[in-house]
Amino acid sequence: MESIRILLLLPAFFATLLPAPAQPKTYCNPVNLDYGYTPIPNFSEMGRHRATADPVITLFKGKYYLFSTNQWGYWWSDDMSSWTFVPRRFLKPWHKVYDELCAPAVFALGDTLLVIGSTYAKNFPLWMSTDPQRDSWTEAVDSFQAGAWDPAFFPDDDGRLYLYFGSSNLYPIYGQEVDRHSLQPIGERRELIRLHDDQHGWERFGEHQDNTFLDPFIEGAWMNKHNGKYYLQYGAPGTEFSGYGDGVYIGKSPLGPFEYQRHNPFAYKPGGFARGAGHGATYQDHSGNWWHVSTIAISVKNNFERRLGIWPAGFDHDDVLYCNTAYGDYPHYLPSGKADHLQSRFSGWMLLNYNKPVQVSSVLGGYSPNFAVDEDIKTYWSAATGNSGEWLQTDLGGACTVSALQVNYADQDAVFLGKQAGLYHQYKIYHSHDGKKWKLLVDKSRNQTDVPHDYVELPKPVVTRFLKLENLHMPSGKFAISGFRVFGNGAGMPPDTVQHFVVLRGKSEPRNAWLKWQWNDQATGYTIYFGVEPDKLYSSIMVYGKNEYYFNGMDKNLPYYFQIEAFNENGISARSQVLKAF
Repeated sequence: MESIRILLLLPAFFATLLPAPAQPKTYCNPVNLDYGYTPIPNFSEMGRHRATADPVITLFKGKYYLFSTNQWGYWWSDDMSSWTFVPRRFLKPWHKVYDELCAPAVFALGDTLLVIGSTYAKNFPLWMSTDPQRDSWTEAVDSFQAGAWDPAFFPDDDGRLYLYFGSSNLYPIYGQEVDRHSLQPIGERRELIRLHDDQHGWERFGEHQDNTFLDPFIEGAWMNKHNGKYYLQYGAPGTEFSGYGDGVYIGKSPLGPFEYQRHNPFAYKPGGFARGAGHGATYQDHSGNWWHVSTIAISVKNNFERRLGIWPAGFDHDDVLYCNTAYGDYPHYLPSGKADHLQSRFSGWMLLNYNKPVQVSSVLGGYSPNFAVDEDIKTYWSAATGNSGEWLQTDLGGACTVSALQVNYADQDAVFLGKQAGLYHQYKIYHSHDGKKWKLLVDKSRNQTDVPHDYVELPKPVVTRFLKLENLHMPSGKFAISGFRVFGNGAGMPPDTVQHFVVLRGKSEPRNAWLKWQWNDQATGYTIYFGVEPDKLYSSIMVYGKNEYYFNGMDKNLPYYFQIEAFNENGISARSQVLKAF
């Protein structure tokens, strides 16, 4: 018996001698790219600032290629983590100096990647490359004859090619076939889908879907095919808003007819630090997992001040297209093999310094220090200068295990327009147990890259209480921070389950509901899950500092189901029971 026992123990013994499998890397939204500054002078009336939107990611020859609005180039990546910028001006010399590709369309045909920007004219070239890692492009078509704004191409698996386009508060999304050989449109465009904001609450204009004076915009068409069905996606109601999301219609053929998916918007993130998940593209990684890249709204210095986010997505067993944005601006695991994206990619590292005490070296005007830790990308602290030595210190309130940090810069008194080469940030982060004796934790003193949303996953977690961010070099303007975010786990207990959760849906306006719950003294915030079936609560809303939420995003004629959980720096509570709102 003893010899049998030893044999049974041997596998476990030898397992301890083997190196532990590497943990997947994490990322954190907004995506850390060297975003260009807006190239258009009259978009900078409230201060020059970075901006991009309308992204598309395409997996081509084993690399991810990311294109977005007005960047004078594009990025490529091996792993969706580290992105390399390739400078390229696609438009012809007779365009104005600040013109660039707006809302570009990108697609692959065989061994060739093709790209075009938005235009109402019919004189834009369609570019092609077999080696886009380098700036190696030629014109596939001198003048594309469709005049499409917010274009998207879809190569079907039967060899035919289709174009989808439209960006308007009056006109619909159109579709048209394109000859795969001449790369010119065939026949007449066809009207495919329109907004129905009288039925779909989330399509209404305004920050809270409550603007009754202006018509919403439909834009950002995108097409995927899954299990023989065609998924025509679109953005609404406006790129400026936290509720900017993507909806989807489903059809049996690439030009319709299309039927509205009951689970809409499928991509939606109205709460938290990084808000908005509209005008995007759904794509697959190396392992076949689906992801959605989309636009994040800031809209402070201009309505079109925006960033990009990447969210896990997929199709469930009923072929429902979904996008998982819960805790979507906290650290998430990057692709590491086949995965079920209905199961969260969230690392479990909680935000440790929400509204915790802050000290700073100086303050510019009303840009208060606590704006750096209030989980609102629209607000920011600014030091009086951009000089080396300006600093910000945050107190976690007790010893916590810190696993990652994110430094989100704001644009205060920046001087640039357009894409600039040679920009870089340099800083150091120190940590301390008592706020007196400091140890260096992150050293970016030799960094030579532009990192406006720098995310640092520590090689080994550290237990500490105080963290200090010290500026060494700014690319332009003052040392300004919209979010110095510390992630990890506290030493206490997660909050208890939320009590007395109620959903009051108005009979006179069934697109709206008032959600309310008992205040939880242990909670930092709350995550509300909702959907039109009790076992498909795919959408979520993050709420900080309140015990109520006015939700105006429901479909007029559908029942809705809701669930809520509380969270703090120590973890997440159990969810409440599911409530039905007729």
